[in-house]
Amino acid sequence: MAKNIPISILELAVISQGSNAQETFEKTKELAQLADNLGYKRFWLAEHHNMAHVASTATVVLIGYIASQTKTIRVGSGGIMLPNHAPLIVAEQFGTLEILYPNRIDLGLGRAPGTDGLTAQAIRKDFYEQSQRFPQNVESLQNFFSTDNAVANVRAFPAEGTNVPIWILGSSMDSAALAAANGLPYAFAGHFAPKQMVQAFEYYRDNFEPSKYLEKPKTMACVNAVVADTNEKAEILSTSLTQMFLNLIRNDRKALQPPLDSMDDLMTEQEHFHVNQMTACSFIGSKSKVESELKQFINYTQVDELMVTSPIYNHIDKLKSFQLLKEVVDSMQIESRDTVFQNN
Repeated sequence: MAKNIPISILELAVISQGSNAQETFEKTKELAQLADNLGYKRFWLAEHHNMAHVASTATVVLIGYIASQTKTIRVGSGGIMLPNHAPLIVAEQFGTLEILYPNRIDLGLGRAPGTDGLTAQAIRKDFYEQSQRFPQNVESLQNFFSTDNAVANVRAFPAEGTNVPIWILGSSMDSAALAAANGLPYAFAGHFAPKQMVQAFEYYRDNFEPSKYLEKPKTMACVNAVVADTNEKAEILSTSLTQMFLNLIRNDRKALQPPLDSMDDLMTEQEHFHVNQMTACSFIGSKSKVESELKQFINYTQVDELMVTSPIYNHIDKLKSFQLLKEVVDSMQIESRDTVFQNN
């Protein structure tokens, strides 16, 4: 039986050149409201620190704001970097969000710091130790959400029994192994580290252990997408994305740059190679081009859901890209791969 594949948005709240955090939050709200109206499934926000032009540092606060400004779309983290936080605090925060916005909150968990090493130490002195304890801290977090924890000496009020869905996020085989062993859904960061994605998905499916949270494997791939009326227009818009990754490689911290007519002669051969590696899972073009490429990608990876991030400089162009993308996905029929997941 054919069905439409669910599609969601990962928003990094990147500040564009000439803008500021306040304007970026307003744009993020408008994007979330459009996604809500168009029928996108999830709107996730990512935790980053010490990045002058990324405004999602207080991720939980921003999740609450976006949930308050939307109606039905699921809002969550892509992700919360668990080694930065005590599991008890994360449970309290997301349990509170779930009570305020019932059946609409997702908790995606990552192991990386979402920043540089020095800042990771400023956030938490024992960050390295906690990153090694990631599996144990995931289990601890699950316990705090469980009603079984009612007899424990340390309890997470009002989180107990809120049943917030937990996703394991990653860009390597380690995350795939953890998600499979714990019977949790698995999202892969193909938008910046696609190299091991297919291998990780295969390992996850082959080694998945059913749990009370999930009976069958559930995968989501995060990719880049820029859709416009023509291939030429989309290619121009995508130069902001290319510049963002180029600046990342150069450790040149800049706001999201305006698009260029061409990136020719702006990168060395080595830089071009690394940017292409990081952005290999990018779908750029008109509706017909993106539809053809996405179908191939979905059939090849066998993902259950798609999540898309779109670093587009002009806000109107970005909103239009997501509108066109939803039209593309709504027109595609994918062979059904049934999964059972509490609260979606």
